[in-house]
Amino acid sequence: MSAIGPAKASGAPVRWVIASLSLSMLLSSLGTSSANVALPALADAFGVSFQAVQWVVLAYLLAITTLIVSVGRLGDIVGRRRLLVAGIALFTAASTLCGLTPGFALLVAARAVQGIGAAIMMALTMAFVGGAVAKEKTGSAMGLLGTMSAIGTALGPSLGGALLAGPGWRAIFLVNVPLGLVALMLAHRYLPADRNFEGRERPRFDGAGTLLLALSLGAYALAMTVGRGSFGTLNVALLSVAAVGLALFLLVEARVASPLIRPAMLRDPVLSRGLSTNALVSTVMMATLVVGPFYLSRGLGLDAAMVGLVLSVGPVISALGGVVAGRIVDRLGAGSVVTVGLAAMVAGCAALVLLPWFFGVAGYVAAIALLTPGYQLFQAANNTAVMADVSADRRGVVSGLLNLSRNLGLVTGASVMGAVFAAAVAASDMAGAAPAAVAWGMQVTFAVAGLLTVAALAIAIAGRALGGVRTQQAATAQPAGER
Repeated sequence: MSAIGPAKASGAPVRWVIASLSLSMLLSSLGTSSANVALPALADAFGVSFQAVQWVVLAYLLAITTLIVSVGRLGDIVGRRRLLVAGIALFTAASTLCGLTPGFALLVAARAVQGIGAAIMMALTMAFVGGAVAKEKTGSAMGLLGTMSAIGTALGPSLGGALLAGPGWRAIFLVNVPLGLVALMLAHRYLPADRNFEGRERPRFDGAGTLLLALSLGAYALAMTVGRGSFGTLNVALLSVAAVGLALFLLVEARVASPLIRPAMLRDPVLSRGLSTNALVSTVMMATLVVGPFYLSRGLGLDAAMVGLVLSVGPVISALGGVVAGRIVDRLGAGSVVTVGLAAMVAGCAALVLLPWFFGVAGYVAAIALLTPGYQLFQAANNTAVMADVSADRRGVVSGLLNLSRNLGLVTGASVMGAVFAAAVAASDMAGAAPAAVAWGMQVTFAVAGLLTVAALAIAIAGRALGGVRTQQAATAQPAGER
């Protein structure tokens, strides 16, 4: 980490700044993945139904999705260091409450509070990179944060399973407490001090916009998750609420003096391109998590241990490749690496359609080994490109938008790609589907995923071409004496 460069605006060694940000990222992703394995035990411990216990996960994800942009903007206003320290403290306190709670309703409420803390950590870690790391090393820092996120995702199920088999389900939440205290100490000690608004009026926080955006995002996330992939009246009603809420949000943002999201921001080609491709790519990656377990168990007949081993290949590659991807971004430039990463993902999707058909498990692993590095390259490059030239007073909200686009892609992918898979398998009961039908379902799903990735690649290439034309036009229009 010492190779990332000198810290800016603070006397702290940059390695400790990055360490505090990395641990924050690890905690937020660990909180997402570790609780899933405990759901059966929680249902037994509290005597609740399977549908009810899902809210242990859903409350956490909804809090992140609905508030991540708002807390990013709040950090821009009140100070990112101050808010991140508060977010880590909130996450740690909520983890304690989750582990000690005597009742199920309190557990769900504590998970929602834990999600608020995670939203703050996720939104502000990337925002800090621009102010703490030399610009030519931003890609390496983004790659490291991607690595920590992947480690948290990969470690969650195995750590949760070990704790569940040993101390019990409470330990899954309490293990966050010592990690949170270390992150809190590092952030308080080493993060750069907040810049004040000397000579300028502090912007007001957009409360109306925050409520409308939270309502819209919450309704959309629920529409994509309730019903387990089958769309009914409730899903349509929630999508209608989301659409109306978004329309009202845009109206409010165009009129308030200090909007949560300036409408002009969304017309910025770099930001709009980065958000759209990020959402598409996240939708594609969710297909590996939704379809992969069914294909490996039902299509190839692997036992649970082998399924878990094969599914760990992707997260392990992500954990090992994040820093390397970041260094490639620093060397070659973000724009070029976005294109290379997306091209590798297109090849990976094609490989998932073809290779498992001929080579079984080996073909699946080989395809994942092609898809995952492409994703890591894209993530490091896209995050770097979007955050590169953001003004200091908007880094929090832009970082929040990046994380939001990823979360919305994951939520959408779980519903849409799951529906594509189920339709292609065409079996009333997935457990009784023939292996050939499951294999065909996976081929169709990743053919669709490949088309989505091609769309993302086309957006990236068109954006780069348009940017090059505009740069050339600007240079041509510049007076000769100024060149």
